[in-house]
Amino acid sequence: MDVAVKPVAVVQGATGGTDIQGLFSELVARWQPSARIAGVVAEGHGLERRACNAGYLRSIRDGRRFSIFQDLGVGSEACHLDASGATTASAAVCRDIAEGCDLVVLSKFGKLEAAREGLMPAFIAAVEAGVPVLTSVSSKFRSEWDRFADPLITYLPAEASAVETWWQAVRAAKAGQPAA
Repeated sequence: MDVAVKPVAVVQGATGGTDIQGLFSELVARWQPSARIAGVVAEGHGLERRACNAGYLRSIRDGRRFSIFQDLGVGSEACHLDASGATTASAAVCRDIAEGCDLVVLSKFGKLEAAREGLMPAFIAAVEAGVPVLTSVSSKFRSEWDRFADPLITYLPAEASAVETWWQAVRAAKAGQPAA
């Protein structure tokens, strides 16, 4: 791959994580006919009046949903993140990467990943396999992320055209062709 093309893209700047996850879902649907994509996209739990929105991680490869929340009840102010679902999702993504893929989309590098848990094994597997990664990063854990992924990172706005330009450049670089 051309060293000028960074293989790891972080989408940032949306008004909420859900906006970025919607963008990821839209782009994956567009790219799947011509690319083998592994990874997970986050989906909310749909429950009202909860402190956290963490709900599910949906497998891009087969549509399975991995629960990443515990329902602590209405009005609970504690975050209800359940690491076991993220760990199971990560193992599934690692298997998908080992089977071969052109791109890995991982919903987010956040609290669990900063502690080297959750989706961290999938991030590591993708980087070690030399597969491009598309993700988002919680601003709270940006320094941990930078320590992990620098100098492989490019930061992109939450705009389909910017991510599409990056993806086309990555594909062209992998194929040894100039970007269009």
